[in-house]
Amino acid sequence: MPGRSSASRRTVLRGAAAAPVAGLGLTACSPDGGAEATPATQTAPVDLGAESDVAQGGAHLHLDHNVVVSRTADGTLKAFSTICTHGGCPISELEGTTLSCACHGSRFDARTGEVLRSPATVALTELPVRAENGRVIAGPQA
Repeated sequence: MPGRSSASRRTVLRGAAAAPVAGLGLTACSPDGGAEATPATQTAPVDLGAESDVAQGGAHLHLDHNVVVSRTADGTLKAFSTICTHGGCPISELEGTTLSCACHGSRFDARTGEVLRSPATVALTELPVRAENGRVIAGPQA
């Protein structure tokens, strides 16, 4: 239709990728597709399931919330956004404790959020996480 601009495919896909993280208040935006993406502040706590799902020294990927939860050797829980800091793509692959972004090949350590392979240069955003009544809760205190 003349005079109306339409959303690009990239804009539509980014909007779809951001939808699952609405409860955590994260965004999957990157202004030019190659700049480092910056997640927003969390807005609500999210129940990520049973604490027993996260093995000691392991990690559990929650695709529906774009969050990975890991447990250190001493039993401490850690959580990170799985929105890639390179291009804003949701990460959907976890092998052992390595997260892989299918968009451009960045890899991250699910236990620390640190970049293991570029093109990303910024670590994943750490999220507040706690165990409550045998459940893993990510996000701000309620």
